[in-house]
Amino acid sequence: MLPRGRPRAMGVAVLLLLLLLVIGFFLFGRDPEYGLGTTATLDGDLYGSRNLSASSPQLLLPPKCEMLHVAVVCAGYNSSREIVTLMKSVLFYRKNPLHLHLITDAIARNILETLFRTWMVPAVVVSFYDAEELKPLVSWIPNKHYSGLYGLMKLVLPSILPLSLARVIVLDTDVTFSSDIVELWAFFGHFSDKQVVGLVENQSDWYLGNLWKNHRPWPALGRGFNTGVILLWLDRLQQTGWEQVWKLTAKRELLTQTATSLADQDIFNAVIKEHPELVHPLPCVWNVQLSDHTLAERCYLEAADLKVIHWNSPKKLQVKNKHAEFFRSLHLTFLGYDGKLLRREPFGCPNHFPPGAEQLQQALAQLDEEEPCFEFRQQQLTVHRVHITFLSYQPPPPQPHDVTLVAQLSMDRLQMLEALCRHWPGPMSLALYLTDAEAQQFLHFVDMSPVLSVRKDVAYHVVYRDGPLYPVNQLRNVALAQALTPYVFLSDIDFLPAYSLYDYLRASIEQLELGGRRKAALVVPAFETLHYRFSFPKSKAELLTLLDAGSLHTFRYHEWPQGHASTDYSRWREAQAPYRVQWSAHYEPYVVVPRDCPRYDPRFVGFGWNKVAHIIELDAQEYEFLVLPEAFSIHLPHAPSLDISRFRSSPTYRDCLQALKEEFHQDLSRRYGSAALKYLTALQLSRSRA
Repeated sequence: MLPRGRPRAMGVAVLLLLLLLVIGFFLFGRDPEYGLGTTATLDGDLYGSRNLSASSPQLLLPPKCEMLHVAVVCAGYNSSREIVTLMKSVLFYRKNPLHLHLITDAIARNILETLFRTWMVPAVVVSFYDAEELKPLVSWIPNKHYSGLYGLMKLVLPSILPLSLARVIVLDTDVTFSSDIVELWAFFGHFSDKQVVGLVENQSDWYLGNLWKNHRPWPALGRGFNTGVILLWLDRLQQTGWEQVWKLTAKRELLTQTATSLADQDIFNAVIKEHPELVHPLPCVWNVQLSDHTLAERCYLEAADLKVIHWNSPKKLQVKNKHAEFFRSLHLTFLGYDGKLLRREPFGCPNHFPPGAEQLQQALAQLDEEEPCFEFRQQQLTVHRVHITFLSYQPPPPQPHDVTLVAQLSMDRLQMLEALCRHWPGPMSLALYLTDAEAQQFLHFVDMSPVLSVRKDVAYHVVYRDGPLYPVNQLRNVALAQALTPYVFLSDIDFLPAYSLYDYLRASIEQLELGGRRKAALVVPAFETLHYRFSFPKSKAELLTLLDAGSLHTFRYHEWPQGHASTDYSRWREAQAPYRVQWSAHYEPYVVVPRDCPRYDPRFVGFGWNKVAHIIELDAQEYEFLVLPEAFSIHLPHAPSLDISRFRSSPTYRDCLQALKEEFHQDLSRRYGSAALKYLTALQLSRSRA
């Protein structure tokens, strides 16, 4: 028989046991991805308590329309391409307005100002800061890292960012997001009063000092922290005397270390080693590091989802990793993603239109989709994303008579580039009309070409495809605007200039004394061959022999002779000196003009009258046309473009082109008054003969 008090004791024991089970369930029994807290352990643990997903129910997101601030240091051509992919991944997932703070050199600023202005993404503000101002603040620190001085600038961001800016996410250009950046921003709400920086633990043994013999890394807490993704609480940094703290630490360590190996990361870690209370450890999924000696597998194999991928090896996407293909696929998704699809507003937030976007939307809304020329009208209003100097470029040294070849092309003319580079040894400015995916194919094409990869005086400008018609004159204007020499040769990609033309043009410009007030357009006579293989003439005498033999013809003599009739090829055969010719209807020669010449009329898209309108503009501005006696360029055969096929087959297409011509002449009359009458008369005369 049990004692009378026993049941009551057992009841209490059961209640206590149940209570312990409930507490144990909340503390230990739940998935570590949804833990309650992030107590920092400093023993090198790569997962466990730090591997908490930002999708945790306990993570309080900021208000839906709160502006998030992101800072990136970006310098040079390669980083300017990397930041585009980074921003695509951020914009794809984001739901909040963003303010980008870009610390750039002159090259990156020139590229990115154009890119973001033409990208026209709603609810994105971009501010630029001059990296030159930060160089003196970090130039005293020896750095072995490939990033150079730019890799140290995150240390001094508080000195250049606005004082009113309290918090900012700082990113390397080689990271890719796979989640909404607002979830990362929400970790600011978990900082203690003393914490000023949020970082993910370094996912390698670098700071443990055992990678090779005599490996002496900078001091760090355990494995240390990686600075590819940083949460900075700026006003708290100022209060802690951050500038003095990191400088004293760096100077002390440099007494025994010859330089930093990992740039700013070494100094951040040395400071945190002394002041661990400053750091808020972030879950490992917010900086999955794919370095050469990565241990990130311990993180991502345990995680429910990944948030940020960091290509922190110098090899970038070529890094060796057994799961590299998975990560590359994620990155390549954004690399080839159509950036125009990101021109979308965050739902439920006040409209933050980029400059000109609201007026553009209104103009597009007024178009009648049933109108026969709707495609032409829409294409004229389309703002294309433009990435100037897509590849590394070394501008030519200034020369008073130098000439840049200007042309445009699409993917189907890419094979012309190598031959063009062999014929033209001077600078070139080329606009390429490509999709995002084609831009990556183009990049690979140049890298693999022994001819193109060594030419650093060719500036390639990518204009991203948008719309059904080829924006030929917009492309020409992009290439023309980026030419840096005093003169430009306005050509087409399917023409090969004479081997001697570059030197001959420079000499002609000097001899004709074109500088000053004289406005002249030097005409380069155009020829064509119908043969895919032929021996290119090395001189005018050889060209005339081929012309007489029927291997060459004057350009479009059998289809559109009026296009080049004014060049007067009969006179050119015997000419020993430049001679002047008069404008005539439909004249469209290839010319050399000053860089500040009139721009092409962007209303002409697709096929027809795009060059004719430009030559009319030159004539209206009183340029004299001088034919050069030793100059020539030869058109190579190729399959007809889609636009010329539509022009030939569609009466509606031709009617729309005629409407554009008439509008162009009306604009000429408004600008030039009675002087424009001759162009209208010539147009009417040619129509009556057609």
